[in-house]
Amino acid sequence: MTTLDEIRAADDRGDHELVLRLTDAILTTRPGDDAAHEYRARAFLALGRTDEAARHAADAVRLDPDEIRYRELLARSLSAEGAHREAAAEFGRLARNDPRQTAWTVAEAEERLGAAQPAMGVDAARRAVRMAPRNGRAQLALSQALARTGDARGAFQAASLATELLPDDLAAREALADAHWLANEDAAAFAEFRALVDEFAGADRDRVERKARTLYRQHAGLLGRLVAGIGPLFDLAFSRGWLHVDR
Repeated sequence: MTTLDEIRAADDRGDHELVLRLTDAILTTRPGDDAAHEYRARAFLALGRTDEAARHAADAVRLDPDEIRYRELLARSLSAEGAHREAAAEFGRLARNDPRQTAWTVAEAEERLGAAQPAMGVDAARRAVRMAPRNGRAQLALSQALARTGDARGAFQAASLATELLPDDLAAREALADAHWLANEDAAAFAEFRALVDEFAGADRDRVERKARTLYRQHAGLLGRLVAGIGPLFDLAFSRGWLHVDR
């Protein structure tokens, strides 16, 4: 096999360290090899070394600006690195060049939210929904963006459709709970947060529980606020279903 064949085979196997060794050898003699930069970016991304992934993806784009695959890799690397504004710009550029690719427009909308640009997220999500009204990810992105801008009715409509199109998607259910809360339907929101907390784990579970605690505190009396103020006690009572919001 040629070296490129070896690299491709190692990439297919998930042998990222071998990919890095092989591409390093190539770049020692041919620094302008865009394919080597691409494979290094993919390997670094898989290993969680996002800054190096973004750097090599940018090198691949610099060497071949017209290769769409490199630009998409750069956008994904920037997103993983937490550079959401830059990732949104890259996904937006991709979407403008090929408007039929709804996934890029949805990705731009999601990155706009990560970059704290909800109004631009609404715009991107609306474009995606116009192109593909039955795209669940597009409806979810629209709901999340509208919720950030305070549009309760729009967020609820989009979240309802997202949960219909993505019945097993926890993010869609969380978006629907958020929309209930924004619409002052607090009992429905609290019940959905309670159902979600058993299905989420880690940081996602903590996020949903924080929302539930804030919502509960808004309705609780003195004793309830004391419970909400003691983390482990609230966790126990909430997970056992002992806490309720009446309206």
